[in-house]
Amino acid sequence: MARNQRTIRASEIGSFLYCQRAWWYRRKKVSSINTGELAGGEDFHRRHVTQTRSSRSLMTAAAIFMVLALLFGAIAFFQ
Repeated sequence: MARNQRTIRASEIGSFLYCQRAWWYRRKKVSSINTGELAGGEDFHRRHVTQTRSSRSLMTAAAIFMVLALLFGAIAFFQ
């Protein structure tokens, strides 16, 4: 591959299809004027990921305790 060619990633194609102007700005490295709103969105998503991971951990723990309860119940029932 020649050095002057660059790789186009699937995410870049998706970005282009969603909004060609935003894709062009990003390609030309034009700064966004709403950096505060972008930072707020990043903070929101970071908190959301944390909550989602906590929820998954709690669901996993609940499933483990349910299996243990059924196991101990079965042992107690058959003795």
